[in-house]
Amino acid sequence: MSTTLPPGLHGEYEEHISGGDASEWENFDKIRLYTNAFVVQGEKLLLGHKKRGFAEGMYNGFGGKVESGETSAEAALRELEEEAGIQAPLQHFAVLFFTLEGLESAFYIDIYRAADFSGDIVETDEMRPQWFRFPGSTADLPDIPLERMWQTDKHWMPLLLSNRQFVGRADYKIVDGETRPVKWWIGTTLGS
Repeated sequence: MSTTLPPGLHGEYEEHISGGDASEWENFDKIRLYTNAFVVQGEKLLLGHKKRGFAEGMYNGFGGKVESGETSAEAALRELEEEAGIQAPLQHFAVLFFTLEGLESAFYIDIYRAADFSGDIVETDEMRPQWFRFPGSTADLPDIPLERMWQTDKHWMPLLLSNRQFVGRADYKIVDGETRPVKWWIGTTLGS
């Protein structure tokens, strides 16, 4: 059963989860390309604590803007090395699309995933890498800090951890001085 995808997303996916208000999706005039890379090994996930700039204080994968003249895959590799000091055989895994009230461009984020990496993980000026354990794991690591990540991450993180490809969209607004999702939709590949 296919679903009509929210604006900004493409492909054949079925709804996995959705929520928020019944308003129309926010309009957007421009799209800015970004990447986000995750290293998943066994039952542990490498995240970075953002030390400066946009989303400072939050945890996320490693990524950023796709620069002029580079592909999304090249940007993902560059950002992973710049922010965590490592290289990885990244594979395109998912797409997240979101709007944020007050910003001119929507975010189109190619999500990459790898099970292996080379090099030494290092803290950088922008990110402090840290391993976290999967839910239910007995590894001697802290739990994935979903309370310090984007609020819709809790809806797609189980898909990333279980290796199920997805697409998603979220519209965020500033409510009482905080960035909050007002509408979201996550879809998985048909039949998965």
